[in-house]
Amino acid sequence: MAPRALITGIGGQDGSYLAELLLAEGYEVFGVVRRASRPYPNLESIRERVELIQADLLDELALVDGLKTCAPHEVYNLAAPSFVPASWRQPVVTAEFAAVGATALLEAIRHVDPEIRFYQASSSEIFGEPREVPQNEETPLSPLTPYGIAKAYAHFVTRSYRRRYGLFACSGILYNHESPRRPLDFVPRKIAHAAAAIARGLQDELLLGDLEARRDWGYAADYTRAMWLMLQQPEADDYVVATGISHTVRELAECAFGHVGLDWNEYVQTDESLQRGRAELHDLVGDADKARDRLGWAPSVDFEGLVHLLVDADRERLAGGTLKAEPSRED
Repeated sequence: MAPRALITGIGGQDGSYLAELLLAEGYEVFGVVRRASRPYPNLESIRERVELIQADLLDELALVDGLKTCAPHEVYNLAAPSFVPASWRQPVVTAEFAAVGATALLEAIRHVDPEIRFYQASSSEIFGEPREVPQNEETPLSPLTPYGIAKAYAHFVTRSYRRRYGLFACSGILYNHESPRRPLDFVPRKIAHAAAAIARGLQDELLLGDLEARRDWGYAADYTRAMWLMLQQPEADDYVVATGISHTVRELAECAFGHVGLDWNEYVQTDESLQRGRAELHDLVGDADKARDRLGWAPSVDFEGLVHLLVDADRERLAGGTLKAEPSRED
C-alpha cells in the first residue's frame, strides 16, 4: 500500500515542491487548503494527482475530520504567513496560524492517530539576535520579529508533544530558501525579476533597502527534501537546514545583473523606507552538520546557481508573457 502524506500550505512554494517530491517517491498526497475552489498555480502540473481537503488550520475539529478522511502516515505543517515584514502589520494573524495552528494540528494528530509522523516548519527567525555564529540545534532561541516569536512557540510545542506524548514530531529549522515560486515581495525574487525586466527594457530601476543585509540563502527544492528525510529516520529530532554561507543583498544584485550582462550600480537605488531598521536581523548563518551526518543531506545548488536559476525563470516568464506574482501566504 502506498504511503500517504498530508501537507498544510500545499499551494505555497515549499508545499508544492514537497508534493512533487512525495509523488515521485510513490506517495498518495493530500493537501489542506482554506478554499478548495481557489486556483493554485504552483500545483498546476500536479493538480490532478493531489487531493485537496478544505479546512481551517485553527479549527481542530475540521483537522480531525481531515485526518480521518485521508489517514496519512506523515503530516507536514507548512501553512503560515511567510513574508516576515508583514508579521509586524498582522502580528495577531501571524500568531494564530504559526503558533496556534501548529498546536491544533498536533492535538488533532494525538487524538486521531499518535503513530502519524509530524514535521513542523520552523525557521532561522527563531534565533533572532543569535548568541553564537553559526547557529545549530542547541543555540538558544532569541526571536525578534512577530513571525520569529510565533515560530519559536511552534518549535517548542512540537518538542513538548514529542516528549510528553511520544509523538514522532520533528522541527526543521530552515534558513532562507528561495525559488521561482516565491512572490515578488521576497528580495531574491524581486532582484531577479528586476534584472530580467531591465534587460528587456521593461523596467528602469530597482529600489532596495539595506544592501549590506546578509542571509544564508539556499534553494527551496533542496530544503523540502530535507523535510522528507527527517520523517524517514528511526527517531524524531530537530535539524538545522542551511548552506552555512551568508551573502549580502549587494552580492545578490551584482550576481543577478551580471547574469544578464548589466552593471547593477547603474540601476539599483536605495530607499530608506524599505529598511527594517532596528528589526533587521544579523549573523543568521546555519550549521547543518547534523543534517549532513544523520540525514545524508547537502544542498545541490550554490548561491550563484540559485541566483542564475531565479533570473532565468523570470526571463522565460517575461519572454512568454506569463509572469505571475503569487500571494505571500503559504496556503
